[in-house]
Amino acid sequence: MRSSLTLAGTLWAFLSLITAVASSASYFLPYWLFGSQLGKPVSFSSFRRCNYPVRGEGHSLIMVEECGRYASFSAIPSLAWQMCTVVTGAGCVLLLLVALAAVLGCCMEELISRMMGRCMGAAQFVGGLLISSGCALYPLGWNSPEIMQTCGNFSNQFQLGTCRLGWAYYCAGGGAAAAMLICTWLSCFAGRKPKPIVLVESIMRNTNSYAMELDHCLKP
Repeated sequence: MRSSLTLAGTLWAFLSLITAVASSASYFLPYWLFGSQLGKPVSFSSFRRCNYPVRGEGHSLIMVEECGRYASFSAIPSLAWQMCTVVTGAGCVLLLLVALAAVLGCCMEELISRMMGRCMGAAQFVGGLLISSGCALYPLGWNSPEIMQTCGNFSNQFQLGTCRLGWAYYCAGGGAAAAMLICTWLSCFAGRKPKPIVLVESIMRNTNSYAMELDHCLKP
């Protein structure tokens, strides 16, 4: 089974899949931000959280040690995190679609042309830009009361207080940067160029066929 990709295109498909999976997995994992509350470790992403306080008997706070998403979109602690959720999710979807098409191009002939590869690279650039924008918006939500309770009441926009950034945040940003820089560049050389000899042979074949039909019609 012949591929529609060049050697550089095969590398592009592999890296596209890696960056898309890395960014998307990081998007869903609640390990963008680490802190502590009531002596228990707490972690956040833009729309998920691990370990949260609830009212127990006697109106005392107890920590529920489990991970989950916020009950609704409006329950996300800040507008910045709501925007981060939307733009990062859109970027991950775009990268996954391009990665899927790139992988199919390894198995299907004439699926991805040189121009199609460049268009897909432009889509990857947009996807990486969206994820990067989400990562840039994330620190704007550190001044919400929920984050301040976790970060020792010292956090503010772009100031973490006692909290620290998690590995999933760096993984999402790294995947977006790789998609924008490396994958976009490789996509320019991903598709195979059309072979001129095949086009000439096709024209000659059609011309000969037309000439034979014309000669047959002119014969008495």
